[in-house]
Amino acid sequence: MILKPIKVNHLDGSYFLKLFFSLFILLLYTSPLLAETKETIQPKFEHSSQCVKIIRALERYHYLEKNLDNTMSSIIFDRYLKRLDPGKYLFTIEDIDPLMKYRFRLDNELKRGDLSTAFKIFNLYISRSKERLEYMSSLIQTWKDSFDFNKNESIVIDGDLRQWKPNRKALYSFWKKDLKNHIILLRLDDQETASIAETLEKTYSNRLKRLLQTDSNDIFQIFMNSVASSFDPHSQFFPPRASEDFDIHMSLSLEGIGAVLQNEYEFTKVVRLIPKGPADKSNLLMPGDKIIGVGQGEQGEIKDTIGQRIDHVVKLIRGPKNTFVRLKIIPAKKNNSTKTIQIKRDKVKLEEQSAKKEIIKIDYNDTPLKIGVIEIPNFYIDFNAYHRGDKDYKSTTKDVKKLLAELNTENIDGLIIDLRDNGGGSLKEANQLTGLFLKSGPTVQIKTKYRVSRLYDDDPSIAYSGPLIVLINRMSASASEIFAGAIKDYHRGIIVGTRSFGKGTVQELQPLGQGKLKLTSAKFYRVSGESTQNLGIVPDLKYPQLYKVEDTGESSLDDALPWDTIIKTSYNAYRSLYSINKKLDADYQERSLKDPGMNYLRKRIELMTKINSKTSVSLNFETRESTKKLNEQMETNIENNYLASIGEKPAKETDQELTKIDNFKKIIMNQTHLVMADFIDLSKTLGFTW
Repeated sequence: MILKPIKVNHLDGSYFLKLFFSLFILLLYTSPLLAETKETIQPKFEHSSQCVKIIRALERYHYLEKNLDNTMSSIIFDRYLKRLDPGKYLFTIEDIDPLMKYRFRLDNELKRGDLSTAFKIFNLYISRSKERLEYMSSLIQTWKDSFDFNKNESIVIDGDLRQWKPNRKALYSFWKKDLKNHIILLRLDDQETASIAETLEKTYSNRLKRLLQTDSNDIFQIFMNSVASSFDPHSQFFPPRASEDFDIHMSLSLEGIGAVLQNEYEFTKVVRLIPKGPADKSNLLMPGDKIIGVGQGEQGEIKDTIGQRIDHVVKLIRGPKNTFVRLKIIPAKKNNSTKTIQIKRDKVKLEEQSAKKEIIKIDYNDTPLKIGVIEIPNFYIDFNAYHRGDKDYKSTTKDVKKLLAELNTENIDGLIIDLRDNGGGSLKEANQLTGLFLKSGPTVQIKTKYRVSRLYDDDPSIAYSGPLIVLINRMSASASEIFAGAIKDYHRGIIVGTRSFGKGTVQELQPLGQGKLKLTSAKFYRVSGESTQNLGIVPDLKYPQLYKVEDTGESSLDDALPWDTIIKTSYNAYRSLYSINKKLDADYQERSLKDPGMNYLRKRIELMTKINSKTSVSLNFETRESTKKLNEQMETNIENNYLASIGEKPAKETDQELTKIDNFKKIIMNQTHLVMADFIDLSKTLGFTW
């Protein structure tokens, strides 16, 4: 079988739309309400031949050229156990010790299509899940009598820090603590005490229904995705059903609330928000949040989604325009609590995704300045119109070129390109947009297993030749990083913001037997030879990091390909901006210490970092309640001090009125206007031209 590589210029921002399916797994819990489990599930005959095809394709076509050996076998073994039991709720040392004999056998078994070990482990998982939830169910109806919420005990909430329990007896104490923590979370989320038992019963009942839908195909997919993701986190196998769902969701990806999701073990995690979409506009959801429940309408019951397939969660969230969906989340900024939010569904309007401009007028040392700002939500192109030969096809470069012409007529003194939250898009557009600011030369390198190719700007004309700032954040990815990296390497402008996402790989999606295989086939490199992978683009001038790096970006993914370098290509860079960068940073640091907005951001980040640094929580209800109130009061104080500093009235409730002024983007942009003013002044003083 021959895999035909896709054309690189068709790689687009759908990476993130693919990503939410690329980690597609079926992590299902069994229910305490189940009297008897299914009979032991066995692999189907066709799974064996499909397994062999997948392994051969990964070994032959994956970018890393990894061979399935003992080292990979060990990685797959650990990955599979973590997928099934990420929180170390189920397996014990007594379980794992006998399984260790398979650690270095899986490579040979996979090559011959032997799935017996994988199914054996999964059947143990089902049995232990049933045992766990049956025990917890036995405590639900009497929890008010059987639990002492005045007792000073705690539970580790970071699954990576937990150790496997020695035996099943030790699990029971842990299970009881886990249920106790669940009850505390419900109480802190204002759940009525009388309805807690009913809520928990419904939760386990729903998990039972999901379990009963599990078949050998599901197990095969879970295991084969553990294998594929051991090569890298973007490699994935889609069986026929998942392939169909993938195609459907790709075509409907802009409907609903405008959030890109992925599975992270038993949770559905928000990867990014579509700029200008309902979730983005609501200011209630952010990347890194984990969705654990979905309710329909303003009063609909919140249904548990832990362990559900991502396609099912997406279907629950999507719905008719102008209807509401309620999401129960574990906020990224407060990972030891839960919160219920409400978002009005809508269709992301494509016109709002287009590049837009504005002119900011500021007074700098008694000199009036005009600063142009162009916001680019993504790198878009109407490929159908382009391939038809339509001269009026819509694209990022054409739109920005037009906006630049308008700004030039206004005689702007400097230009800010805002790429915050831009998840990427057409590589062709990233290349051509870069060309608007350079005379000519290479813009990006693409390395496959066999060769290095380059994209070039062959047009010597320049659409804008003044001071340039590119503003990025953690959600700036893929094509955004290619553009920012080229501007940085050519010394064409200053990169300002926070470290970007780090998506520097190319994936191919190809038919394989009855399903599809997505594997990593290439990496992007800047003209300087530095990869954009994992590390992303490091700004010349760094702002406070608003997103939790551990939960967002490429580096947060298990076994993400590393940052590395290749030989730089030949290109003619402009005069070094080192002296300007150094002075801009010094002025920014001094100014930001006195700036109310920047101080507000730093204090908010410090508080959230402190809250999220806790690896365990108390199971004493009064302690948890007082801790929650204290954290909310500290947050309110930070907000109100900021409001007072800008002459606004104090806010009353953290989660309601504060969201109206919780506008991090505006604060950052205001600071960037001042950085640009300094840049304009320095470039004139030092005689910089482009």
